[in-house]
Amino acid sequence: MKSRFLLTVILMLLASAAYAQSDAQNSSVVPVPSAAQKSFATMKTLAGEWEGAVAVQDMPQMSGAKMHLSLRVTSRGNALVHEFQEAGTPLDATKYDHPVTMLYVDGDQLTLIHYCDAGNRPRMTGKMSPDGKTVEFEFADISGSATYHMHHAVFTIIDADHHTEDWTFMMKDKAIHAHFDLKRAQ
Repeated sequence: MKSRFLLTVILMLLASAAYAQSDAQNSSVVPVPSAAQKSFATMKTLAGEWEGAVAVQDMPQMSGAKMHLSLRVTSRGNALVHEFQEAGTPLDATKYDHPVTMLYVDGDQLTLIHYCDAGNRPRMTGKMSPDGKTVEFEFADISGSATYHMHHAVFTIIDADHHTEDWTFMMKDKAIHAHFDLKRAQ
């Protein structure tokens, strides 16, 4: 009687092990990342410290300013924090511009929320170009006043140590374009 019981237990264990092994083989298929996940993975490669000059169309007094950019992956890899400031200025948001932008995947969309010095929060959705070097963000909506707001952004990766950012700011109905040429800080 004991030997039949022991044999039954052993057979059940073997069947469970075989089932677990076949189940593991079936679940070892890696899911294909969505377009938003691929775009976000590309954006996360920019994590680090960056410096470079800005050129502002129609505002020569702002062109040539040296900028510092910090890009940091946070929240267990689920968000990217983008922080701009003029190079050499302290982190004092009461005296200096210091916009913060958050990037993350929301469902099937790469999403950007810009916490603007103008006091509003435009939201944009992004798509990567077919060559994988550019991520372009289109305006979706805004919280707060839309009179002055960021409206469009394009990130272009030149190589691992060089990228550009093009931002469009709406001043009432006039678009102001700023081009940032950024190199990884050493």
